[in-house]
Amino acid sequence: MGSDRVREHVPHPNHVLVVALGDPDDAAALERALETFPAATVTLLSPVPPLDQPVSEGRILERSEERLADARARAEDLRTSVDDPSRVTVENREGPPAEVVPSFVDRNGVDHVVVPGHDVSGVVRRLLGDGIPELIAERTDVPVTILD
Repeated sequence: MGSDRVREHVPHPNHVLVVALGDPDDAAALERALETFPAATVTLLSPVPPLDQPVSEGRILERSEERLADARARAEDLRTSVDDPSRVTVENREGPPAEVVPSFVDRNGVDHVVVPGHDVSGVVRRLLGDGIPELIAERTDVPVTILD
């Protein structure tokens, strides 16, 4: 998987947030968090873009409830794919990840964030924009691991 970029290191965080961006590396990010921080509580957060985000390819985004349900189902699939799914809690929030993640971190006692790197899918990139992991790291006051 290559190297990771870590803004700073916290040896033993209590609560780790893994951000699922609809990326093929979401599963690797979750596995990395579970392996690196075996004593931490792990939350898998799946942000869902708001309906007013621009969409290409002539598609219309589904209604908010349907999109949240789909995101939750994908996150649950990720959760159940790990060796010990009981260590992972799933959360969904509607909004851009660069806004949702810092807010979630502040309100939920998160002390480390793990996010997939630059390989965000084309559809997600069109919906949410480039540089999502870097924006999360800039706007979050806790250490952020960006997987390369």
